[in-house]
Order: sequence, then structure tokens, then C-alpha cells
Amino acid sequence: MYKLFGKWDLAEVEVTDIGIKRYTNLEPVILPHSSGKHARQQFNKSNLSIVERLVNNVMRGEKNTGKKQLAMRTVAEAFEIINNKTKKNPVQVLVEAIANAGPREEVVRLKYGGISVPKAVDTAPQRRVDSALRYIAMGASQASFKSRRSLAECLATELIAAANRDAKCFSINRKDAKERVAKAAR
Repeated sequence: MYKLFGKWDLAEVEVTDIGIKRYTNLEPVILPHSSGKHARQQFNKSNLSIVERLVNNVMRGEKNTGKKQLAMRTVAEAFEIINNKTKKNPVQVLVEAIANAGPREEVVRLKYGGISVPKAVDTAPQRRVDSALRYIAMGASQASFKSRRSLAECLATELIAAANRDAKCFSINRKDAKERVAKAAR
């Protein structure tokens, strides 16, 4: 039986949000590193482990670009902090945070004649997961920038706050702003 980072069992993690269930891959892995074998087709990123997708989003900023080992170590430390604070499986906290931080509605611009009109549309489940992961990683990197707290600590607090639907955290705040704009465009 494989355990993530040798500590957490992915078999006990349950995705409660039906919309994103197909797009959160929880296959057991030891280390989340696929060497990009899923990158050949458009929607194959759903076959990546959800933890590896978080690691890839942590690598996104200027400071961490291409440093996958550093990003994996950061995520492993964040999961350790989450486990110590909540006494829950950190992957379960990650799945709950993704379900809470993904926007359900967005705005597109339609051109009628010479004017563009905003229109609210439902967000695709794949895009919900992508947006949630991106917001969580952005919130953690912004919180750790010019701060004494490490990126792992900020990532752990962002994930816990998003899992608890705390309106003060970056990812939930960003999701609410997107949905507010979509509600105005209905």
C-alpha cells in the first residue's frame, strides 16, 4: 500500500463535491512526480494526482520556477503542519479547500455590434479545480512574500482557511469576488 510522502493514505480521502469528483485524481502515489507524461493531450491534467497539481502551482511564481524538489518539500512541510493543527488527513483538507475555493460562476464578454456585454456563465469543473489550485498557491506566495513566515506555513494556513470557508483567506475572497461580478452580470 502506497502512502503519500510515506505518511498519508489517499484511500481514506473522500471527495464530497460531485462536480469536481472526476477531476480530482486520488490514485495512490509515493512522490507526486509524473515527469510530464500526462501533458500530451488537453484534458489529461485530470489524470495527474491532485497533490502534484498543487506542487506544480506552487512552482508557478518567479522565485520557484522549475524547482520541483523545493516545491514538493514545501508541500510536504505544509501537509505536516496541517496534520499537526487539524489532526486530519491533509489531502482531505486539500480536497475540501479546492471544493470551497473554486468559483461556480464567471463572466464572459459578448460583442453585440460595437459594444461588449458581460454575461454570467457556469464554470466548467476542470476550470474550477484549476482556478482553486491557482488561487491557493497565489495566496500562499503573496502571504509569504516579505514575511518571516515560510511558504509552507502560509500554504498550510491558506489550505486550512479555504477548507473552513474563511472569508479572510485569499482564495475564498477571490472566488467571492468572481461570483459577485457574475451575479451582477446576470
